[in-house]
Amino acid sequence: MSNVAWSEVAPGVWRATVGEPEPFTPLSVVGCEPALAGLNELPQAPFPLPADSVSAEVGPRRMVVYLPLAEDEGIFGLGLQFIKVNHRGRTRYLRVNSDPQEDTGETHAPVPFYVSSKGYGVLVDTARIVTIYCGSCTRRDPRRPSRVDPTGQPSAPTPFSDSVEIALYAPGVNLYVFAGPTMLDVVRRYNLFCGGGPLPPRWGLGIWHRPHSWFTAQQVLAVAQEYRRRGLPCDVIGLEPGWQSGCYPSTFEWSPERFPEPAAFVRALTADRFRVNLWEHHYISPLSKLHPRLEPHAGSHTVWGGLVPDYTLDEPRRIVQEQHEKEHLALGISGYKLDECDGSELTPHSWIFPAHAAFPSGRDGEQMRQVYGLILQKLTYELFRRRDRRTYGLVRATTAGGVSLPYVLYSDLYDHRRYVRALCNAGFSGLLWTPEVRTADSPEEWVRRWQVVCFSPMALLNAFQAEAKMPWTYPEVEPIIRKYMQLRMRLLPYFYSAFARYHFDGTPPFRPMALEITSRPQAVAAEEMPLLAIDDQFMAGDSLLVAPLFTGETSRRVYLPEGAWYDFESGERFSGGQTITVSPGLEKIPVFVRDGGIIPLMPALPYAPQAGETVPLEIRHYGTAPGKFRLFDDDGETFAYERGHYRWIDLEVTIAPDGTQQGRATRPDAGWVSSYGEMTWRFIR
Repeated sequence: MSNVAWSEVAPGVWRATVGEPEPFTPLSVVGCEPALAGLNELPQAPFPLPADSVSAEVGPRRMVVYLPLAEDEGIFGLGLQFIKVNHRGRTRYLRVNSDPQEDTGETHAPVPFYVSSKGYGVLVDTARIVTIYCGSCTRRDPRRPSRVDPTGQPSAPTPFSDSVEIALYAPGVNLYVFAGPTMLDVVRRYNLFCGGGPLPPRWGLGIWHRPHSWFTAQQVLAVAQEYRRRGLPCDVIGLEPGWQSGCYPSTFEWSPERFPEPAAFVRALTADRFRVNLWEHHYISPLSKLHPRLEPHAGSHTVWGGLVPDYTLDEPRRIVQEQHEKEHLALGISGYKLDECDGSELTPHSWIFPAHAAFPSGRDGEQMRQVYGLILQKLTYELFRRRDRRTYGLVRATTAGGVSLPYVLYSDLYDHRRYVRALCNAGFSGLLWTPEVRTADSPEEWVRRWQVVCFSPMALLNAFQAEAKMPWTYPEVEPIIRKYMQLRMRLLPYFYSAFARYHFDGTPPFRPMALEITSRPQAVAAEEMPLLAIDDQFMAGDSLLVAPLFTGETSRRVYLPEGAWYDFESGERFSGGQTITVSPGLEKIPVFVRDGGIIPLMPALPYAPQAGETVPLEIRHYGTAPGKFRLFDDDGETFAYERGHYRWIDLEVTIAPDGTQQGRATRPDAGWVSSYGEMTWRFIR
């Protein structure tokens, strides 16, 4: 066992090389370029672990890294986890798996990055499966006497451990440590080191609808027209597998029966202000024109009877991108849903290649499986980047380093509580997650799912199943659904600005309460540790606290952090630093605004504003404290913001000695064409 040496590679980020790392890793797949401007703005921090406290053993096949762990320390993150928030005392086997039903760590997006409650983070950059023992095993050490119960009663099988042990089968690895001082600073540093979060196009934050898998062009158009007829907002229509001539495996070609005139179909939707997103998985059908060209560049095994291209090679990537450019993007397609890159080997209908599969590049199935979702995201994202058009899409699997890619995770699992827990956990690991609405067993469940999804990274109704439910499926609750769909549209300036912060300073737009509770400089008190594991409420942006209810509930307990908080709808004031009980009724999801919070709201339009369109704003200020908000302003569609073509509009409320509130908005320089017009202030106290 030997200690490892660290060197600072970015502000507040240190790397240690253990053994001989394999060159193929998640960070190398993405080609991460640290966002140095944002990193330089974070607080300076020293190396956060005791000197010489990290050691490693490297054997011929297996390596283990040991890191210190305090008795009162919590471990958070590790990707899209559905079961727990604090992993202290648990073992996490971080393998991509589409069926993460048990408390093992396997999931759609296992990210070998954890955040400590002590204010530091650790990343393992590898394409191998990683097992992390989060204080769940105790190494025999003669320097530390065993803890024995003096009564002779059986002790815990895994008594207190003072280390995190990271094990993987690899000849070496690069480790990264991220400083705080707070947990939120750790997460920001990780996100910025990976390039900063994505800035979606404005339309990506509107309402999404995916009609039934086997609908024809006319049926899809009828769904879109019904949205407009009813005056319900919708920005994106997503086509499920039936748009292809063959989809299990895929052809990537339009079905001549269901979509005989794809160009005219896309034009019709575009004319009515809808964007079109296409489902695909990347197992290539023998019926596809691409099959003979991709066959020399495919792996040793098939999935769904289709080829698995080795996209780590230039030629298969070029072949597929050229086809997508010509047959999809040239028609006006705006993005993709990348399915089944996360398969399970444990189900009767597995859709994954085995770990021993071989690929032309020399990669094996284990490596490819862990990063295949990441590879597909980059392959499709590059298509839009070349056109200087932003995209926003869906993906079933990802891992470390994918922070900057504009894709939102989803799942075929459907437990609502676990969906909310995943939304909380995603914020630790640079992930975006949608608790999409699919179906419901009652009008009550329908409402509760809609209320949550409208406060998430993607407001998605996925009606691909046989029921093909619509927002108006339950007429008795349609007014409530309409209310929240329209509220989602009204909040677009708020959420869009939160995503801009995600890009520029690494702050997750949706994040767990642990990052809010520990955002102050002082250490976490022992009595606060249970609060860090809250998994059924979350922050949406900086000022909104969202506390969902689930089917069968008429009331719930909500923890409000220190300070005053105000009900978003009624303006009722609550004192923070305590847990309260609320009984809102079905028509309401509890949402609280912090004292001094500023919320910019636009009209409830049927679709997001396009570049060059101007919308008025209602600027709400809650409470009696001064407030500030940075409103992001750009064209909402291109990458011009990366070239400096954007502005921040500073919204500020000051409080006079007599309690009078005054709102002020800085105006951009002369010549700047803003997306925002007249601003009306509303003070709620």
